[in-house]
Amino acid sequence: MLDGSVDSQTARERQPNHMATRTRSRRAPAPASPVRELVTAALDDMKAVNIKLLDVRGLTDIADTMIIASGTSDRHVRSIAERVVERAKGAGFRPYGVEGARDGEWVLVDLHEVIVHVMLPRVREFYGLERLWEQSEAPAAPVAAPRRRVPRGASS
Repeated sequence: MLDGSVDSQTARERQPNHMATRTRSRRAPAPASPVRELVTAALDDMKAVNIKLLDVRGLTDIADTMIIASGTSDRHVRSIAERVVERAKGAGFRPYGVEGARDGEWVLVDLHEVIVHVMLPRVREFYGLERLWEQSEAPAAPVAAPRRRVPRGASS
């Protein structure tokens, strides 16, 4: 001990216990992208209700931002989605896909880095996308250690 080395047991005692819990580091706010700006402007123009932006960077590879908004009727939902697509194309951003425009209860517009969900309020409440993605951002719960299996006939 006089030579400056540290006893290995003492070193283990000093290290914090990092069992099974992991926390995610806080991400810096997503930089304002031109696509996100034009989508929010289109939603505002069409009087979309309850607009929510979710930063999903690090949670999924499919997009950086999800924007969820509501319309007051199926016709309103379709009109909002059409305006988003129209504005995106006008700015040179071609949507990868549009789903649900025929029914108008939930229309999804995929603009690569931004995914837009326009829904009727009852559909939005039923599926709860905000709750789903907010739970994904919460730190993981501690995981219990696996139970050791005891072979049959052996006593513990």
